[in-house]
Amino acid sequence: MNFEIWDWAVAILAAVLVGLSKTGISGLGMLSVVLFAQILPAKQATGLVLPLLCFGDLVAVASYRRHATWHLLWRLFPWTALGVVIGYLALGRINEQQTRWLIGGIVLALVGLHLVRRRRQGGEEAEHGAWFAPTIGILAGFTTLVANAAGPLMVIYLLAMRLPKLEFMGTGAVFFMLLNLFKVPFMVHLGLINSASFGINLLLAPAVFGGAWVGRKLLHRINQRVFENLALFLSAAAALELMFKFSSHLRIALASASLWRG
Repeated sequence: MNFEIWDWAVAILAAVLVGLSKTGISGLGMLSVVLFAQILPAKQATGLVLPLLCFGDLVAVASYRRHATWHLLWRLFPWTALGVVIGYLALGRINEQQTRWLIGGIVLALVGLHLVRRRRQGGEEAEHGAWFAPTIGILAGFTTLVANAAGPLMVIYLLAMRLPKLEFMGTGAVFFMLLNLFKVPFMVHLGLINSASFGINLLLAPAVFGGAWVGRKLLHRINQRVFENLALFLSAAAALELMFKFSSHLRIALASASLWRG
């Protein structure tokens, strides 16, 4: 991986967003995935992002672990582990476009379902049936392995559980730490995490920690309803980005900037 100055600028911004999403605004995590996809092929970007997510997870768990709701984690994680295995087996059998449309469509459907149920219940967060945790778990495990895109699904799950923002962050922090550590051996086996990529991770780690520090400060200033609506909005925006790849415009802009510099 040979980064130019502009590539490093994009990577540092993406790393800051990783940290910010882990301790402040959850939906920002998908934006970091999009940014890394501008400077690396999709599969390489997935391998580069994962250790950065693990760095952010460490800060998030240290900050919010006492707020974690453990019974929700145990209800979800076995299904998520199954989804990771399915994603590992499926990787290479489905193309990128199919994966994007599948993930994006599922997230949009869940956001829509959640909003409809919340409206019917007079503005309260919606309850879901026994099918909800297994469905979200399997889909989250699958999508996190193939695209590091489980964030929007987890947002829907945690909002549906009617968690206050600190419990939301604590439960999500522990879940993603366990999930991302579980993924590491699969990514190493696929060759997506290696000594070269991890060297870049170490250089970007301070940006992750800086973003996490800012996120902690922001969280305490955000109203609960604003927090929930912002998380839903960013999840829907991430789904649309996956489906329609609006980031292609950014890719063209970056290429133009490279030509201009040359």
